[in-house]
Amino acid sequence: MPVYRLADSPAFPPAAHAEPSGLLAVEGDLSPDRLLAAYRNGIFPWYNEGEPILWFSPDPRMVLRAGEMRVPRSVRRNIRSQPFELRLDTAFEEVIRRCAVSPRPDQDGTWITADMIDAYIRLHELGYAHSAEAWLGGRLVGGAYGVSLGATFSGESMFFEVTGASQAALVALVSQLERWGIDLVDCQTHTPHFARIGATQWPRADFLSALAAAMEKPTRQGEWTFDSQAVLS
Repeated sequence: MPVYRLADSPAFPPAAHAEPSGLLAVEGDLSPDRLLAAYRNGIFPWYNEGEPILWFSPDPRMVLRAGEMRVPRSVRRNIRSQPFELRLDTAFEEVIRRCAVSPRPDQDGTWITADMIDAYIRLHELGYAHSAEAWLGGRLVGGAYGVSLGATFSGESMFFEVTGASQAALVALVSQLERWGIDLVDCQTHTPHFARIGATQWPRADFLSALAAAMEKPTRQGEWTFDSQAVLS
């Protein structure tokens, strides 16, 4: 399959045209219109500082149905060992910046570049990007962020500095998504955090079909808050 060079318009080639590595296209920009078009079509940016923007749609795709989340007993015990205060959208910029500097196993540097940070902060200001946060003693100690369109949430990155903090934020977020009817959680590529709570790898074609159906639902745009702090019961 060819790798496409994007034009000025925020349009993308079909995600099914991606290379075996998942790479679909290069260049373009990180404008809100371009990013929203990407997520609507199962595509996301992933590149390193100094590289052109690279756009991916991997096959297989790591996916979680919110209503099928499983929280292992050890994870529940870990979460409940700390009295986390769980919040949504109160510190988006801090969450993404902390994700950018969080060490990753077998990874030098970060793919969350300064331009990516600015772009996703803009999406947050427009009501499409959201953060789930775990606080302890008035201090942010873990969190995750992603993009929501229709009945889907695309997870981007997580960080923690206290054991169980990012797990608490993630479990609380997925529980809330289920209550809102946002059932398709796009985990993009395999991560231990999502695998632990029941995410599995889907053929890209199956994911794109489910995504198209999810895009027919209205977007819960704007600032998010938890319905209740009793999200881990």
